[in-house]
Amino acid sequence: MKVKQARQAAMEVPGLISLWEMQEQSGPRESSGPGRYRLREMAGTVGSAEEGVFGPRAARFVYGDWLAVPRSECPALDFHGNAAFTLAAWIKRGEEKGECQAVAGMWNETGRSRQYCMFLDLRIWESANQVCGHVSAEGGPTPGYKYCMSAAIGATPVTSGRWQLAVFTYDGQNARVYLDGRLDVREGFNPYPYPEGLHDGGSGGSDFTVGGVDRSGTPGNFYEGLLGGLAVYDRALGDEEIARLYRDTIPTPLQDA
Repeated sequence: MKVKQARQAAMEVPGLISLWEMQEQSGPRESSGPGRYRLREMAGTVGSAEEGVFGPRAARFVYGDWLAVPRSECPALDFHGNAAFTLAAWIKRGEEKGECQAVAGMWNETGRSRQYCMFLDLRIWESANQVCGHVSAEGGPTPGYKYCMSAAIGATPVTSGRWQLAVFTYDGQNARVYLDGRLDVREGFNPYPYPEGLHDGGSGGSDFTVGGVDRSGTPGNFYEGLLGGLAVYDRALGDEEIARLYRDTIPTPLQDA
């Protein structure tokens, strides 16, 4: 699949807000689409790898790296109430280390301003290594628990060392996670009924972060691996749309990049 066709496939899905193609060697990552948002490096340089999905490069995250857009600069990513959205991430994860890893979202645990975030290895409800779509109506921990416990959690482990498409959707009533173009069904957890809606953090809420979140007073839950692209849409994509996005974007050894 030629890079141009992969980009076209992601850009032409209705409802696109932003697509980060991760072609910069380092420094801020600029997005295409109606929401032209700049992800800034928050803890030193986020480098690149000479392979990718939307071009010859991908962002390379090592432990401690993360990116962010200040909340005030990305209003279209502030999903709250029963707003619908889709978050799609083209990932090639590093070695699995048994630690919770944040991919992207608005999720500030320290400030009790959790809204939504895609994670790997969330480690709640007997989960490990799966894609997880965390949602929070309270902003803080789930009542009766130490942490937020509301999440769509898949059943299939995310594989290290190969490109995969992870997708998280919320339609105002249910959260869902997809892996490689398919709803990764797990009874009771995916789809995950959640009509409560998402927390409204207001002007002091969470920034949009990639590769980590603010937790326990400091950044953490760092993602390790490659990020070939990140797209956000203002609606919940359907099953066939996600299957098509996977077929049209994930590179294989036989594809001409």
